[in-house]
Amino acid sequence: MQGSEFRLAEVKDIPCIQQIAYSTWPKAFRSILSEEQISYMLEMMYSEVALVTQIIDKGHRFIIASINNEDVGFLSYETDFQGSCDTRIHKLYVLPKWHGKGMGQTLLNDLHNRVKYKAEALVLNVNKYNRAIHFYQNQGFEIIAEEVIEIGNGYVMDDYVMRKVIRIAPKL
Repeated sequence: MQGSEFRLAEVKDIPCIQQIAYSTWPKAFRSILSEEQISYMLEMMYSEVALVTQIIDKGHRFIIASINNEDVGFLSYETDFQGSCDTRIHKLYVLPKWHGKGMGQTLLNDLHNRVKYKAEALVLNVNKYNRAIHFYQNQGFEIIAEEVIEIGNGYVMDDYVMRKVIRIAPKL
């Protein structure tokens, strides 16, 4: 996307990540999840403590996308997910006013360029009722499994696991 810039987030960027998440989640999930579950999950995944844990302890990397010095989206990922050659996309959110303008695809392309020589595939989970499924399918992801994950407080994430091969592993 023309004029876009990307940077790897540091702990000092947590307020930016939180602002994008809190601006995006209610719109993205209001027809899928209750207001209470959205609030619970935002706190669980985007509190300062949760984000510091993700960045420092778990090694998640956050790419922040900016256009004309305005932070408009982010993607978080983890390489060598669970000892595999896959890169796991944990989060991908773009501010609602930038939806449909190519920023999600641009973030995925940036990630691809960062991991294309290390990863065999990109994997992610997406809520079974999220419109983003079609976006991911258009980007070459395929549904490979279904997964229900208990997240506490009586809530679950009812997801599809999606995967996109980005490099064929050499035969040994």
